[in-house]
This record gives sequence, C-alpha cells and structure tokens, in this order.
Amino acid sequence: MLQIEDLHVSYGGIKALKGISIEVGKGEIVSLLGSNGAGKSTTVRAISGLVSIGSGEINFKGIRLKGMSAHKIQKLGLAHVPEGRKIFSNLTVNENLLMGAYNNRDKSDIRSLLELFFRRFPAMDCKREQLAGTLSGGEQQMLAIGRAMMSKPELLVMDEPSLGLAPLVVNDVFNIIEGIRKEGTTVLLIEQNANAALKISDYAFLLENGRILLEGTGVELLNDPRVRAAYLGGAEDKADSDK
Repeated sequence: MLQIEDLHVSYGGIKALKGISIEVGKGEIVSLLGSNGAGKSTTVRAISGLVSIGSGEINFKGIRLKGMSAHKIQKLGLAHVPEGRKIFSNLTVNENLLMGAYNNRDKSDIRSLLELFFRRFPAMDCKREQLAGTLSGGEQQMLAIGRAMMSKPELLVMDEPSLGLAPLVVNDVFNIIEGIRKEGTTVLLIEQNANAALKISDYAFLLENGRILLEGTGVELLNDPRVRAAYLGGAEDKADSDK
C-alpha cells in the first residue's frame, strides 16, 4: 500500500533522512521506532506532504506523492494523527470531528461516522459539546484519532500517539489501534514506546540518525538483544514492568 524508496530529507544543511526505504502492506500495523531526533516525525511529515523531499520516492496505492500537496494526499485516503494531537482547543468535540470530515459532502455518511466514533469511544458521548481544550490528555488523543478516522482513511499514520499519557491510558490507545486495524484500516505507527508498539506490530523498522538500523517482524525485534538493550531496558523484568 505504501512504499518509500531511498528517501532523503534535509532541513537547511542538516540531513534528517539519509536514504530510508520502508514498505507498509494493506491491513498491517507497521511501526517506525527510534529515539528523539532519529527522523521518525520527518518521515511522517514527508509522507503527508508537510515537508519537501530532497530525493527518493513515496508511493501510496501506486500513486507518486512527491510534490503533491497535503490536502490532495489526504483525499487519496491517507490520514495523519500528528504528534501532540493538535486538536482545535476552542472548538467542541463535535466540531473537531466535523473538521475531519471536511471533504465529505454526504451528511448522512457524516452522521454515521460521528455515531461510530461515539460507539468506539463511549466515554466521549457525554462530551459532544465540551470544548476540546478542556479534555484530558487521553481524551484529546481519542479525539485526534477520531478526527482522522472521520475521513475514512485506508492508511492511518500515527505520530507518537502514546506521548505524555499515563500508562493505563497508553494501554487503551494501543487497544484502539488494534481495533482500528481489525476494522480494515492499515496503520503506520511512529513510536518511542518500542515495547508496546512491537507487541501489536506485524512488521517494524528501527530508525537511528536518519537511517534504518534494523527491521523485522514485531516479534523478531521484540526479542532482538540489540533492541532490548537500547530500547527495552535489556532485561525481561523491565519489559514485563512496562506491560
């Protein structure tokens, strides 16, 4: 569904991505892991048309994305849940969700999508008219995911969805991601929480200093001693404590 080949992105004289190649198959959860500054968010922003590509190719459903504007990419069926959620704080929950359906002119379909959101997140049902800025961090993340899903994406790109959330809420978020995949949406997950991400991933890439350092199935990387030492604490009891 998504193919990235030899992608290079620079900010001024700084090379953020140095020739990465990634593939995401339809119906999969694929994770892109790495520490701060590894190039994860740059990759996401390049996919979504938010930064210029120096060289290389990004293809979505066989369509070349290089040079395409972000709103056209979204219309192809690719939605982006940004790092930090970026909800509209001064709009209500309902209004935020409607922003996600901006390109949909079918009012009946929009109503159905709204009700699907509140079935998926029943705790949000009583908050429909609440200002989004007054929600908790976990509720804002649910809203950001729901807003993206209002466009009925084929591929959902999620940038650090667990960032800044309490451990119990993180578990909820990863359960939501698994549920979205089961409903038929492909997911590209960008995460620092390698332990949680690898447990639900079909395949994963480890990014370091703008290059792919390792790749493999979620299980393979979860059990790789190099990954365990660098990202999972290097011990079984540490990984178990993060569950």
